[in-house]
Amino acid sequence: MARVLVERRLRDVGTRLKRLREELEVTDEQLHQLADEADDARLRALVSETPSAEREHAEAAGHADAMRRHRKSVADEIVRLEVTQDELLDRFQAGRS
Repeated sequence: MARVLVERRLRDVGTRLKRLREELEVTDEQLHQLADEADDARLRALVSETPSAEREHAEAAGHADAMRRHRKSVADEIVRLEVTQDELLDRFQAGRS
């Protein structure tokens, strides 16, 4: 691969990694909040034993689970891009030798 193309891909991957890491930080904060809300709803459902409280708990737990899946997806993409970045760096170094 031409050196110019490797450099361009490295910049693109670096930009995407930066964005994904920022997204991961925001996702972690949101997940923490949603998990706390799900825990609170679970406790209310246990104490009140009403159908509406159980629905609220199920809904809150569903939101937290969806955010966990999203977080995993973002983290997996970061790992994939880091591997790609390492491979591109290897090519870049090999081209300099």
